[in-house]
Amino acid sequence: MKNNRVLVGMSGGVDSSTCALLLQRAGYEVFGSTLDLCDGAASGSIKDAKTVAQQLGIPFSAYTYREAFETYVMQHFVDSYQCGRTPNPCIECNRNVKFEKMLELADRLDCHYVATGHYARVEYDETRKRWILKKGKNLAKDQSYVLYRLTQEQLSRTLMPLGEIESKDKIRAIAEDAHLSTAQKKDSQDICFIPDGDYVNFLQVFGHVELKGGNFVDQDGNILGQHKGLPCYTTGQRKGLGIGGSAYPLYVLKKDAESNTVVLGPEEALYTNRLLIENVNWIAFAQPEAEFSCTAKIRYSHGEADAVVHPLDNGRAEVLFDQPQRAATAGQSVVLYDGELVLGGGVICEV
Repeated sequence: MKNNRVLVGMSGGVDSSTCALLLQRAGYEVFGSTLDLCDGAASGSIKDAKTVAQQLGIPFSAYTYREAFETYVMQHFVDSYQCGRTPNPCIECNRNVKFEKMLELADRLDCHYVATGHYARVEYDETRKRWILKKGKNLAKDQSYVLYRLTQEQLSRTLMPLGEIESKDKIRAIAEDAHLSTAQKKDSQDICFIPDGDYVNFLQVFGHVELKGGNFVDQDGNILGQHKGLPCYTTGQRKGLGIGGSAYPLYVLKKDAESNTVVLGPEEALYTNRLLIENVNWIAFAQPEAEFSCTAKIRYSHGEADAVVHPLDNGRAEVLFDQPQRAATAGQSVVLYDGELVLGGGVICEV
């Protein structure tokens, strides 16, 4: 396997295009690839990625992994909602599809490395004797949160050159100077397999999920009204409930799949300082030996907060926050940090 060969995942956007350009300039033998995962993700991306590959003079191929994407990402999305959870599909995709399949392709092409346009950094820590994941220098675009489930094997063979660049404007300028066709292409913001954002329709069409109405209840179990089906609501939601007559605004506190109820209550009831997480993936160490202090994010768009983590058995951990956190949601991930270092993370299973 040649150590100067790298397989770059090219999505057809400016970030992955610039990633390929920078690695080529750094002396790597670059191979371009696009993973055809679903209709939304493939729309226009293969053509744009191929055009950039031709501009750079590098080999390029598209590979179809729709079955794996349906199993690990789309079906997981459906199953989570049916259980009353709210998943983050990008996290599942990164570990189980994108990096897994790219490394398989890299082996076939005799490439030692894979590379992506993520805003994060991968390094080897001599003291820890482990591969570590760090925030990207562009903190406004940092994507370390969605990468916390990567394994030591995956990290050891991953390059992320954009993690060293401090602004998106600079990345676009690099692409513009090289006359790359994607230099001014807009970023994609949607879930790739739900480009219109109507996830309830996706659950019905792809997942054949039947929306089963049930009761809105208060924290004491008193019936307040009728809901349209658990997938129609998310923790922290206030609008669109169709419930009147309350002395205070009502918010969705949680969804109970077993009883098919949606619990409503006042905003102050959305706050909690204790979470239980499962399927924990540790990056900075194999397994913490004792409780430790850190900062933690309860969702991608949420700020970090001071916390103490108690490792438990069976891949679980308890996270105790110094200050209560708003609308922590089962199915979302808690990612743990020590400054710019990602310690690990897990999926919220109990609030």
